[in-house]
Amino acid sequence: MAALGNKPTAIVVGAGMGGLVGAVELASQGWRVQLFDGAPALGGKMRQVAVGQKQIDAGPTVLTLRDVFDDVFARAGTRLEHHVTLEPMAILARHAWVDGSTLDLHADVDRSAGAIADFAGAREAEGFRRFLAHARSIWQTVEGPFVRAQRPTPFGILRDHGMRALPMLANIDSHRTLWRALETYFRDPRLVQLFGRYATYTGCSPFLAPATLSLIAWVESAGVWRVRGGIHQLAQALGDVLLGLGGEIFLNTNVAQITADKGRATGVMLANGERIAADCVLFAGDASALGTGLLGGAVKPAVAPTPAAKRSLSALTWCLDAQTAGFPLVHHNVFFGADSASEFQAIFQAGALPPSPTVYVCAQDRDDRATAEGPERLLVLVNAPARADVQPLSDAALARCESATFDHLQQLGLCIAPTTSCVRTSPAEFAERFPASGGALYGAANHSWTATLNRPGARTAIAGLYLAGGTGHPGAGVPMAALSGRLAADAICADHSATTPARARGPARWEIAREVP
Repeated sequence: MAALGNKPTAIVVGAGMGGLVGAVELASQGWRVQLFDGAPALGGKMRQVAVGQKQIDAGPTVLTLRDVFDDVFARAGTRLEHHVTLEPMAILARHAWVDGSTLDLHADVDRSAGAIADFAGAREAEGFRRFLAHARSIWQTVEGPFVRAQRPTPFGILRDHGMRALPMLANIDSHRTLWRALETYFRDPRLVQLFGRYATYTGCSPFLAPATLSLIAWVESAGVWRVRGGIHQLAQALGDVLLGLGGEIFLNTNVAQITADKGRATGVMLANGERIAADCVLFAGDASALGTGLLGGAVKPAVAPTPAAKRSLSALTWCLDAQTAGFPLVHHNVFFGADSASEFQAIFQAGALPPSPTVYVCAQDRDDRATAEGPERLLVLVNAPARADVQPLSDAALARCESATFDHLQQLGLCIAPTTSCVRTSPAEFAERFPASGGALYGAANHSWTATLNRPGARTAIAGLYLAGGTGHPGAGVPMAALSGRLAADAICADHSATTPARARGPARWEIAREVP
């Protein structure tokens, strides 16, 4: 399709974080953007679930790397704080074990070290400081050339950094697993279990993932924020920004095919048969949907699908409006199972739900104070295998896991009395919501040092077809998905000769209506 006026045209498929940021970036640089999603609301995995009269965040619940979002809004001519209110978390998470012990991690590193010293002794506190310094070093190594850049290749790393690439690669600690690395910093198995859980933030097992994932500890210590009103507000804010820049949003609108001609993407065909042409298409769904042919045979060669054996974690979740008693919940709470090794072996080797799961509870009406009045909104989650299409879980297995989950919480002191029926989401339902994923929530699992290099980048094998979202580079998580949208927009603009100059960066005319008091 020829550009309308002087504006090149882009279609974005998928209104998750990667698609929203990609759409905003393109619109702010002069593109005419149309965004399509089959869901009734923006956000993708950043979704809300209605339980009774309340809305509960049923995916991500907090933000890290705030500067990523400050920059997205600034590049669009506005400010993040004009659209959402972010509240910093002083307590990152409260952790509990079957022996009755508990430990809080704090945003303040000294407070965390002091809490660990009280919990397990001065040597463990010193190990924590060394571990965090190592995590910081890894982050500083990968942030520029890996995280915030287009997908690197071994040749590209050597070309750009020469002999400096060798110590860089050594510094990211990719030769040993996260679990083994943690055992060099901590003697207390509870602390190894606690920091090993960071692997699950990218859908991995700490027994298989490289110690590079230690960097998550540093990123989290640098700041965690809640969004007032729920993190879904961030998705809505990006949608408002896109509309203010002249973009169009079509929800409840399924894209059946991405069309191509002579090896180049030409637009989309909707489920109702309507064809829409564009200069480029940005696909922001699970990358495997392209590689398995769900978006049409013409674009099947775009990326290779993720084999079931290499998928990341799925989840079994419950959203509840409930009265709680006993355990003093804060916003984030983790109740560890008795044996992490058997938990991850069940999930990744056997494709089964763990018999003694670690349980995450997000108490969404609480801040750092462990108090709540009346019923409160809860998201309860356990990790699960992503094999819904090849090894589906039986109703009996789901029921056993549900009993084990809530029995475990009660044994550790948390009593939950729902005020209405809860909403449960299984891996099969995630698979249906995110086609070709098998229920995986993070794309491919990062279970080797080359996993980052193997993730698909913004550019696909089909000209004019680009990729964004947590299944591609730089990875899963809200800020990483946002960065993928930025990288995709950058690639599109770099590749398109008709890109118009970026518009003036003045205050947007629609800011005042969305300012948060």
